[in-house]
Amino acid sequence: MEDMLFYDRMQFAFTITFHYLFPQLTMGLSLMIVYFKWKFLKTKIDKYNDAAKFWMKIFALNFAMGVVTGIPMEFQFGTNWAKFSELTGGIIGQTLAMEGMFSFFLESSFLGLFIFGEKLLGHKLHFVTGFLVFLGSWASGFLIIATHSWMQHPVGYEILDNGKFILNNFSALFTNEWLWPSYLHNQAASLVTSSFVVAAIGAFYLLNNKHDEYGRLFVKTGVVFGLISSLIVAFPTGDLAAKNVVKHQPVTFAAMEGIFESEEGGAEIVLIGQPNMIDKKLDNKIAVPNILSFLTYQKWDAPIKGLNEFDEKDYPTNIPGLYYAYHIMVGLGTIFIGLMLIAAVQLFRKKLYNTKWILWSLMFMLPFPYIANTTGWYTAELGRQPWLVYNLLRTADGASPTVSAGNTLFTLLGFIGLYLLLGLLFLMLVGKIINKGPELIKH
Repeated sequence: MEDMLFYDRMQFAFTITFHYLFPQLTMGLSLMIVYFKWKFLKTKIDKYNDAAKFWMKIFALNFAMGVVTGIPMEFQFGTNWAKFSELTGGIIGQTLAMEGMFSFFLESSFLGLFIFGEKLLGHKLHFVTGFLVFLGSWASGFLIIATHSWMQHPVGYEILDNGKFILNNFSALFTNEWLWPSYLHNQAASLVTSSFVVAAIGAFYLLNNKHDEYGRLFVKTGVVFGLISSLIVAFPTGDLAAKNVVKHQPVTFAAMEGIFESEEGGAEIVLIGQPNMIDKKLDNKIAVPNILSFLTYQKWDAPIKGLNEFDEKDYPTNIPGLYYAYHIMVGLGTIFIGLMLIAAVQLFRKKLYNTKWILWSLMFMLPFPYIANTTGWYTAELGRQPWLVYNLLRTADGASPTVSAGNTLFTLLGFIGLYLLLGLLFLMLVGKIINKGPELIKH
């Protein structure tokens, strides 16, 4: 049973990690495309329109990859997690169906019109189609995170005698106090990814002395959007999301921060340390006194509960993984703010485009927002374990009892091979678009 559960979780973790490489770019990029098109309507300068069409091509490739990798992931609800689907389908099925029926079709329909319909529609209606693509992508994220938020903090439900969950308050799904901080945090993080991608491609053009006009536009836009979104990820959205964890999942918060023993006179914030699960302590830690208490409760001496306050059977099942995922996310987020702030200062001083070390840094940082987003989601998912629905349905009780570990491992290996090929094909196609550049897009 343990092997089966392990491979079920590994398969879902792999498929959803690979899948989310694509929506995290499209959600943020859709807003930036709308900005470029709006800027063109306002100024009538062609480079903004070319930029919108250039990035929509990359958006379309990401969207296609998201669809292809998202379908197998959803089938796992009926194969590996059939018991979970049977018990909770009356609730999560509603938001997932709404995401597919409304958001996905809105996004995909108007994506085609944006790519192929500019001459037919005219620029104003072309802008509207771009805005509807943005609306569809952000609505899709909202409905997915509404589902996830219910699993983290279940509301508006009733459990029948047969163990099935039913929804007795539909509006509770969308007024869940876990939802809005998580959603805004996620969308801001997606905008961080798209900002770094746009800035990195712009830096690549400037460093290679090609498409200079577009290079400057992309670097400037990426830095401005990147600084704003990086700050929003940290505060207020990250702060509010963390306070939800403190309030509703205190054992998860203790594990995230590596607090093994309760700290009554003010809790320190750990910058570096390694969880020692045998001795139940952090090894080689570097910490700043009282900061965690202040950030959490705005009081320097506020007590923080440690893992010793909770039953071990309710501990997150992978405390070191949770701790490292959380600290990687926070550490990278801090670096993003610092780099974008320095770049913004140089932009204001009109020296950014000639400051090569910043351009190299922007280009080098391209993969790291993807890592930060992934570790952020790992923090949320590892933090909820050992529960599928927090405090109500354990992960072990949601797996399909009839799917063997060997079958799951075999299909996992198949997914790894197939996704490797898809990933290489995607990189080749995106590379061709970037190398060709926006200047060669015909009006």
